[in-house]
Amino acid sequence: MNSWRDNVRKVEPYTPGEQPKEEGVIKLNTNENPYPPSDKIKEAMSEIKNLRKYPDPAATKLVEAIASYHGFDKEEVFVGVGSDDVLAVAFMTFFNGKKPIFFPDITYSFYPVWAELFGIPYEKKAVNDAFEIQKEDYYAENGGVVFPNPNAPTGAFLSLEVVEDIIQHNQDVVVIVDEAYIDFGGDTAKELTRKYDNVLVVQTYSKSRSLAGLRIGYAIGNKELIKAMNDVKYSYNSYTMNEPSIVLGTAVLEDEEYFQETRNKIIDTREWFQIEMRKIGFSFADSKANFIFATHESVPAKEIFEAAKKAKIYVRYFDQPRINNYLRITIGTRDEMETLLDFLKEFTATK
Repeated sequence: MNSWRDNVRKVEPYTPGEQPKEEGVIKLNTNENPYPPSDKIKEAMSEIKNLRKYPDPAATKLVEAIASYHGFDKEEVFVGVGSDDVLAVAFMTFFNGKKPIFFPDITYSFYPVWAELFGIPYEKKAVNDAFEIQKEDYYAENGGVVFPNPNAPTGAFLSLEVVEDIIQHNQDVVVIVDEAYIDFGGDTAKELTRKYDNVLVVQTYSKSRSLAGLRIGYAIGNKELIKAMNDVKYSYNSYTMNEPSIVLGTAVLEDEEYFQETRNKIIDTREWFQIEMRKIGFSFADSKANFIFATHESVPAKEIFEAAKKAKIYVRYFDQPRINNYLRITIGTRDEMETLLDFLKEFTATK
């Protein structure tokens, strides 16, 4: 009786940021873009006509649009349901050896979840006290390497020289550079995919394109890598991209002016906010993402997190070793950040 329970896969699941249901909150906890997507979305709505039919399994229009935008061939682009889906397929496709894959100890918390789910051995490499990846830690023999750049949740950025150094020391395994936040600072590693046949660069529409709700992610790599990922995708779900995502995801790439405008607003607000936060006792490394990762000189992060929530301001707190006195704060609109700053000034001054 009940022996079926013995065969249930048991994993420690990824914990997403809280999605508040109440109205009137300032939501700065999941790194969403505070600005609406391009109006090209509205214009393209009328093109969504075939919802009764299955979508194109190859998502051809979207793949071609992304490839053209970045200057690659369509055979060098893979699309998925958000970068999480793309990364999960990459883990399944490339990390099948007996040697452990490497990733930082403070990083995107989905990496160990996928490794456990797919039975992939792994080793976490400790970042330094400034939360920076140490390239030498990735020189040892391994079954693959994955890291975000800029890193999440810290916002720290690796120069292309350091990224290439890690690649050069790992040319017999696949190296995945997860660039979910690359549009907010730093240089993409996508050109390194032309130089090295084992490099996969992953990006997303969820942050800089204001389309987290459509779930569009993609990878750029050589044709052999992309074909291998498609083979895996077609082996478990041929129709991963829905018709609205294909149509609307294609349309927004036509509005470069709006993309640059909103991207620059976030960067400008981030730079102003960092200056103001330091004035009231917060410290953090300069961020190249659309968030900062901050700690206060005297007030515990958990207290700030809980008080902010009561004030209907949501930020992200990670109750984990090494980072349990830090807050990850998404950069919202200037008005939202001014409201948060006023709250922080008042709250920290009373402690």
